[in-house]
Amino acid sequence: MDVETKTKDNVFVKIPVSVQYHVIPEKVYESFYKLANPKQQISSYVFNVILGHVPKMNLDDAFLQQSDLAGAIKDGLDDVMTTYGYAIDQALVTDIEPDEKVKSAMNEINAAQREQVAASARGEAEKILKVKQAEAEAESKALQGQGIANQRKAIIEGLKLSVEAFAAAVEGTSAKDVMMLVLVTQYLDTLKDIGAQGKSNTIFVSHSPSAVGDLFRQMQDAVMIGQTGANALK
Repeated sequence: MDVETKTKDNVFVKIPVSVQYHVIPEKVYESFYKLANPKQQISSYVFNVILGHVPKMNLDDAFLQQSDLAGAIKDGLDDVMTTYGYAIDQALVTDIEPDEKVKSAMNEINAAQREQVAASARGEAEKILKVKQAEAEAESKALQGQGIANQRKAIIEGLKLSVEAFAAAVEGTSAKDVMMLVLVTQYLDTLKDIGAQGKSNTIFVSHSPSAVGDLFRQMQDAVMIGQTGANALK
């Protein structure tokens, strides 16, 4: 049987109910003479129970409490129908069927809520990814700066040892003389390497004596800056 009613939040629903019953052997007389139409009596009582419960529930509660509603129907029928010689085996509320428009609206609400959760999850994932990327970039720059500083420090230490060794071997030379010699040697080695490569592009370089002096002053400034950076790291 189908029972149509309205929920507390004014949604009309159709509730299919199935009732299984049998005649009590010891009460065959009552089942035959006391009740002319047991099916109609059961249907009437089912309608009465549902109309007494469902209008007090919201639609969501009605879905959640189907088993409670079925239990209330069975308990009530047991009390009433035993008098007429019938025993109730099962009372099943098989479904709750709101109007199709209501179903569509419920599905849309559910889909919107799920999309909201998904959007929030996607936003959180993107946020975490950006934070991790920023942390990785910051760490990379820190390591890069540390590597450059260590490289400059090693250059300074190497030049220092070279100057000290040369000054000890050749009397009367100053540190500036040694640095100039090292710089000129490196400069000439660089020109040699460039010329030895067959696929090198044409490079114009200033080759006057003053150019080497300018290069020396630039190198001297770079060494001083590197030394300042190394001291700052310490």
